[in-house]
Amino acid sequence: MLKLPKSRILRRRNDFQKVHRFGKSYANRYLVLYVFTATGLEDKVGFAAGKKLGNAVTRNRVKRLMRECYRLNQDKIRKDICILLVGRKPAVEKKYDVIEKAFLDLGRKAKIFGR
Repeated sequence: MLKLPKSRILRRRNDFQKVHRFGKSYANRYLVLYVFTATGLEDKVGFAAGKKLGNAVTRNRVKRLMRECYRLNQDKIRKDICILLVGRKPAVEKKYDVIEKAFLDLGRKAKIFGR
């Protein structure tokens, strides 16, 4: 069973801003993926859902979907990068399989899989 330890999740605002500001972004209709290579942040991941998506219940659902997509595919992802996943408005009413397909498409585009 694959787990996502808390030590691998971005928590500090400063780390989120660093990945957002300096990372390369890839987007589709449902997600935005920021990929950043930095020492100290390797093999970390962050999840974000802005207030434009809706209330706290809605935002948490979108973050849960993104977390699950990452958790189930983490063994395929390179270890030398830091990732930030941001949910977009159309992701609110979609099911898991659509979000996972969007994540995998972005991952292939960003070349985060391999090694």
